[in-house]
Amino acid sequence: MPAFLQAHGGRHHVQILDLSAGGAKLDCALSLPTGTAVTLDCGSLGRGAVVRWQNGRMLGLCFDRELDARDVAALVKRSRVLAARMNTRE
Repeated sequence: MPAFLQAHGGRHHVQILDLSAGGAKLDCALSLPTGTAVTLDCGSLGRGAVVRWQNGRMLGLCFDRELDARDVAALVKRSRVLAARMNTRE
C-alpha cells in the first residue's frame, strides 16, 4: 500500500508491506538510523513511530501508540480499493 514517511523535514514515498497494530514493515529507499523519529502518513491516518531496524530497502517501524482495530481495517480496505483501481487501469 502506498504511503509517505515524514523524516528529517522531508516527505518520502514508501510502500507498506506489512502492518500490525504495533508497527509496520516498509519498502523505503531512504536510509534512516535506528531510533529515528518519523511519521507514517497513510492519507487519513498519520502516526508517529520510531525506526527499529533497516535492512537494505526494508524498514521496520514501531508506532508511538498502537493502531485501533478500526484504523487497521480502514487501511486494509483502502489498500484493496487501490489495488482494484490499479488492476482496472492495466
